Amino acid sequence: MIATGSSPLGASSKFRDTLAGRKTEVWLTPMMLEDLTAFGKPDLRHRLLHGGLPPFFAWPPIPEQAFQEWMDAYWAKDIQTLFRLERRHSFERLAELLFAQSGGLFETTRFTRACEVSRQTINYLAVLESTYLIHVLRPFSTHRATEIVAAPKVYAFDTGFVCYYRGWTSPRQEDLGLLWEHMVLNELQAHLQTRRIGYWRDKRGHEIDLVLARQGQSPLALECKWSADDVDLVNLKAFAHQYPKAEIRSVTTSP
Repeated sequence: MIATGSSPLGASSKFRDTLAGRKTEVWLTPMMLEDLTAFGKPDLRHRLLHGGLPPFFAWPPIPEQAFQEWMDAYWAKDIQTLFRLERRHSFERLAELLFAQSGGLFETTRFTRACEVSRQTINYLAVLESTYLIHVLRPFSTHRATEIVAAPKVYAFDTGFVCYYRGWTSPRQEDLGLLWEHMVLNELQAHLQTRRIGYWRDKRGHEIDLVLARQGQSPLALECKWSADDVDLVNLKAFAHQYPKAEIRSVTTSP
């Protein structure tokens, strides 16, 4: 039996236990880079601005109304069906803020005030993560004294929603780097079918965008930059100093 849906079966308590050991999940992420050619639109900037949902990507104008309609359907079909949450305004406000600040650190108290919910109600974050609307990247560390270990970063599942909630209709050069970081994350998730991806930061402010901890292997560290001219070797050297056996790469859109 093949079951398709916008949320995984594991998000529902009805199926979480009954199908244990008897199901295999295939994660269909937003469009990958190789999909752009198949759709006849190889322009990466178009993919970043419109996002990777095929109908949105295919429309020539930016489908602004469709983004809100998609969120309305998400609340009705995913949230109400699976979780039956109340306080729609607070839940959607949290989602909007996370989209608008995608790629940044998640600070609980900052969001509780803006969403008018108690600290305990930030379990909304877990709901958003379990339905794959956002991805929580936790710090990679081996518990060294110099490493940040407790501050997660939150990424929206799709660049189109990031642009929509940030009000970007023509991203600036400095905005493209952030969107490219989301795209690289999407590529890793699509090809590897895993969410076990983190980031690295030390107490001196050095940071690596994406770190993949590989069982039985040294970690893979990726710095994502729109242009090769933007690559800062200081962060890469800091990580290499802590993890000399790590595989370190810079990922750019240009040589």
